[in-house]
Amino acid sequence: MALVVSVGTAQALDGRESGLQAAHHALNHMGVNTPNLAIVIASHQYQAREVLNGVSSLLGEVPTIGFSSSAGLTQEGYCPHSVVVALLSGTFQADTVWYPGYAQSGRDTATKISQYAAARVERQSLLFFADGFNGDAEQFCSALTPGLKITGGLSSGDMHTGSTYQMAGNQSGSGGLVAAFMRGNIKIGVGSDHGWDPVGSQFRVTRSRGFWLRTLDGRPASETYAELFGYPAREWAFPPLNYLTRLYPLGVQQGDEMIVRSPIRVEADGSFRMNAPIRDGIDAYLLVGSYASCERAARQAAQNALLQLGNTKPAFALVLADISWQMLLKSNPGIEIAAIQEILGTDIPIAGGYTLGQITPIEGATPKFLNQHIVVIVFGEQTEE
Repeated sequence: MALVVSVGTAQALDGRESGLQAAHHALNHMGVNTPNLAIVIASHQYQAREVLNGVSSLLGEVPTIGFSSSAGLTQEGYCPHSVVVALLSGTFQADTVWYPGYAQSGRDTATKISQYAAARVERQSLLFFADGFNGDAEQFCSALTPGLKITGGLSSGDMHTGSTYQMAGNQSGSGGLVAAFMRGNIKIGVGSDHGWDPVGSQFRVTRSRGFWLRTLDGRPASETYAELFGYPAREWAFPPLNYLTRLYPLGVQQGDEMIVRSPIRVEADGSFRMNAPIRDGIDAYLLVGSYASCERAARQAAQNALLQLGNTKPAFALVLADISWQMLLKSNPGIEIAAIQEILGTDIPIAGGYTLGQITPIEGATPKFLNQHIVVIVFGEQTEE
């Protein structure tokens, strides 16, 4: 049986009604096919339990995972204050698992996932979503079994309160990680890229502790940005500047490559709250994004994902874009979807949302934690060898 995917979306006053309507729309397009997996992307403005109740009232025991996002994405484009439900049906199986302890220890959660995967001999792919404000995603990635094909993102939500949620089966909450273990006749291709480039400003990281980047060139990080952008340093600790720093990430050297590391917010003391540690003594470069470079990056990510599918025809694309994309493209929302459709075509169902970090697999190595990227995950049907 070929992989069949349908996507439904809905907006309503409460999460239960939105979840129910989105699931209903998705089911209507499934025909006689029975879904094997449901992926739910819900506005952080809804209550997780309400969304899950609405979805499960129609889907019953269908394995389900989901996450909160500042907005949803579908083949129609940008979907604010909504619930998006993608249903996948085919000759594959999916197990969904809830790991509530991710925020306390990414390493322990990675060990549990690796053990769960090792207990199954079949070829499998993993999709996961974790808390974007709490937990150490780099620690999580480094503790996973090398070569494990795992892809996912860090859920976003209210930037002011720092709250997100995750959903799996009939469980939901904050601070956790949800995973779907997929095996059978399903093949996944993953592509990623970002649209931010260095603009010439270079700094030395002179003090960093854990997730807090405290000083650049010996001064509070907010003072460095105040000098660059012309706003007083004290204003960077308050909305909207305290979270708009996400638009201006840092490029830092890691081995032979430059990686992107993005602030989540500016703290009252002028330090940047990151979601990945940055070492003292390294050089950092200011990065700035643009419409044109983001459109190019979206097309490149889709192209790379298709290349990984090989001769397999794509049936569905899951798009995980960094929340900075939403901020940058605010005056023209959804252009990243249009760019992806230039590569995939307009007939491929799409679902997605905005994240605070992205994770992509690396052949024979542990997965890579990214900031500021767009990740395109294409699903196709493949007969088992």
